[in-house]
Formats: sequence, C-alpha cells, structure tokens
Amino acid sequence: MALTDRQILNLKAAEKPRKISDGGGLHLYISPSGGKLWRLSYRYDGKQKLLSFGSYPAVGLADARLKRDNAKRSLANGIDPGIEQKLEKQRKTDSAGNTFAAIADEFITKNEREGKSTATLSKKRWLIDLALPDIGNRPITEISASEILVPLRKVESQGNHESAKRLRAVIGQVFRYAIATARAENDPTFGLKGALVAPKVTHRSAVTDWDGFARLLKAVWCYSGSVETRTALKLMALLYPRPGELRQAEWQEFDLDAGIWTIPTERTKMRRAHKKPLPGPALEALRELQGHTGNRRLAFPSTQSAEKPLSENTMNLALRRMGFGKDEATSHGFRATASTLLNESSRWSADAIEAELGHVSGDEVRRVYHRALYWEDRERMAEWWAAQIIALSR
Repeated sequence: MALTDRQILNLKAAEKPRKISDGGGLHLYISPSGGKLWRLSYRYDGKQKLLSFGSYPAVGLADARLKRDNAKRSLANGIDPGIEQKLEKQRKTDSAGNTFAAIADEFITKNEREGKSTATLSKKRWLIDLALPDIGNRPITEISASEILVPLRKVESQGNHESAKRLRAVIGQVFRYAIATARAENDPTFGLKGALVAPKVTHRSAVTDWDGFARLLKAVWCYSGSVETRTALKLMALLYPRPGELRQAEWQEFDLDAGIWTIPTERTKMRRAHKKPLPGPALEALRELQGHTGNRRLAFPSTQSAEKPLSENTMNLALRRMGFGKDEATSHGFRATASTLLNESSRWSADAIEAELGHVSGDEVRRVYHRALYWEDRERMAEWWAAQIIALSR
C-alpha cells in the first residue's frame, strides 16, 4: 500500500529495524534510533541489490518516488541504477575538486615546465589572481560566460581596458587546458568577444631622429644619479635589450673577456637564450659598475634591497629628472630608437637588426641560422652603433 506523508510522520522507531513499503521496491528503512532512509530493492543480472536515495524528510515522498521511477527506467534500458548512481557521485566529486583555481594552478605549473619566462609567468599569475575571488572556488564545468564577465567588468571599471582584455585571454587559456585534460567541454570566454571596451593602442615613446637622440644621450651620460641607474640607461642605449632583461641581469651572465652577454631563457620573451655582443663602451660601463656591485648576484640591484633588481620605474623617473616627459622617452623606447636608426642607416641587413633585437622566428632551424649567419654582422654593428653613441654623447 502506498505511503502518505502523514503516515511517514507518525512512524515510530522500534527495538529492531523495520521496512515500510511504498510499492515498486521503494521502502522506508526505519532504524532503532528513529532515522528514516529511503531504499529501493531491485534485481539486476540475476542478483538482488539495494539502492539508497537519502533520508526523510531531506528527501520527500514525491522525490523518492521520482528517483524510484528513474531507476526503473534505467533497469528497462539494461543499466544498473546502482552503478549509475556511483558514477554520478564520482562526477560530482571530480567536479567539486576541479575548480577554476585548482586547474589554473596546474596550467601555471605546465607553463613553468615548458620554460615560459619569469615575466610571462608573473603576469599570468597576477591576472589569474584577479579572477579568483569571483570564480576561483567554482567547479570549472559550471562556470558560465556571465560569471566570467564579473571579474572582467571589475577590472574594466577601473579604466584598465588592456588588463581586462588580457584577463579574458588568460581565463580562456585555463579553460582550453581543462578541455585538453578532459575536465571541461567548452570555453565560455569565446562568447565574451566584443563584450569589453577595446583598449586604445598606445606606442611607447621613443626618440627616432639623430638630433633628438643626441640630446637624450648627452643627458644620460651626464646624469648625476646612482651609478646603477646611470649605467643601466647607458646600456639601454648601447645594447637596446628589453628593460626587464637588463634590470634583472646577474653578473654570471656577462663574459667580459669574450665580450658576450648571455640572457637566459627564462628572462627572454622568445623563450630561448639570447647572446648579445658587448662593444667596447658597454664593456667599459660594465667594468665600472663591477666596482660597485660586482660582489653581488645582481648587476643592477635596487637601492632598497640587494636581492631585488632595479625597477623600470626607476629608469623612467631618471629620464623625467633629465627633463624628458613620458611622451618623449622611456627605457623601452631605446629599442625603437635603435631599430629605426639602424634600419635608416642602410648599413646593416634587416635580419641582423632583428636578430640583435631578439625578434627571431619561432622556427628552430631559422633561429640557429640567424645566430650563426649574423653573429659577425652583429658584432660589427654593435661597435658601429656604440661609436655613434659615444660621439653623440659628448
């Protein structure tokens, strides 16, 4: 006979466990302590089995009957509802463990193993941290595009349109990693293309004519600030590396006898070691600096801590003190200056200039070709460029 809620409420515990049937194999198991548990008795593959649906009243009478009917449908289709229930429970457990934060950590670890640069890893960690308060603890399979839009809008509302764009890209990378490792089926960030304000493209300020460059060089060579900052700016002009490559340089990277600076893989944008020839004026500047910081790991330590590198902001502030506005010169701008003036000189091949800048093709064969074929050209170009700089700085 089918049960009613009134009957269930009035059922009392006895000294021994008892079962009260509702029909179709569904019954209430009442323990001596008074607990009421829904169970389904069924046969599968010739064996008697038991399936638990939860306790009453957490699982009501109507819900228990719905679970019974679903189990019966599975049996009719040749599926064991007990196995089906265990698999669903495992899926929920896996989903709860596969949060966005957990998968993002795996994604960063994978990037580390692949040899991504320290700068790239730091940027990705910083961007992911912006998303964690809103979606970090959510199972990745349950995160919708509208949920992802929440941290993106927060960043965007602060006027950081470029950061919002990059955050969307990094979140997408985490989702695609989850898809590749069979823990997600789609990337919701694709649906957000066009939802954010497009950032305005701003090019870093740089001097691109010889007269303006001469004025900048005279100011740098006469700069009265710290020797670390002055030398860093001199080497930015002489060697035009990326600012981060120079600021974080360690003395062990410089072979002053051979005249070579080897920038390690983890600090280059192209994720490969990059060798640069050191012309005479650069060697002279480094040897002078060696008298001040040669006993330390970092060639350009911060004034606050010997274990922290000089900041890019320190170099840019020095340029401001010399009278150059942020729309006139930046530390990164030395690269654009060198690229422009070297190409305009028509003395050097564009490939040699690109190789010196570290703009080498991703093809490994072409990388080796560039390094081998243009090294002598780059050495001659480095000396010629340094000679121009010394002449202009006087």
